[in-house]
Amino acid sequence: MYYNRVVTLTGVQDIDAAVAYIRETALSGLRAQKGYQGFSVSADRGAGLLGTLSMWESAADRDASDSALAKLREDAETQFAANMTVENLDDRVLEMSRPPEVGSRLMVTYITMDPSQVEENIETFKQEVVPQIKAAPGFRSVRAMINPQTGAGLAGSIWDDDQSRQAAADAALARRSEGEARGVKFSEISFREIVLTDMP
Repeated sequence: MYYNRVVTLTGVQDIDAAVAYIRETALSGLRAQKGYQGFSVSADRGAGLLGTLSMWESAADRDASDSALAKLREDAETQFAANMTVENLDDRVLEMSRPPEVGSRLMVTYITMDPSQVEENIETFKQEVVPQIKAAPGFRSVRAMINPQTGAGLAGSIWDDDQSRQAAADAALARRSEGEARGVKFSEISFREIVLTDMP
């Protein structure tokens, strides 16, 4: 399991230029940091949204890298985006059959719950929901990340193509009332494509 930083850029006019900047400028900065474990970038071109996920060996490594990478994030926001959010989230679920690759389809849902319910809800997700997700055609990976102090986080799954992702989205919406009954609040689903990966 990893300790993650999720950066979301919105109002991005030129997704390809932003991805090129990240590949040519930001990746070397990431790789130079202690505890760096990998990185991926996803995009919703229609919505002008770009999301990055960096993974770290420990919370201390993640936190120590923040100041070194802040300038790169600020430069990316200034050049390409209208707004930027940065979140530190801990992996609580991570199951992978095949690693993501450029062109893979991503589905992201932001979630919130009372912090006191995190452990119980994560365990239920692991035991009851993850096996259903893994059994679906086109599955690549699923992860759930949480800020344990606030109870806010996200669930994301990666699929081979639009068809398998849409089927997964339909299944997730059908299960949503079960999560809501346990106190989980869900955002709208964000549909994206993987546009860059770096897995050392």
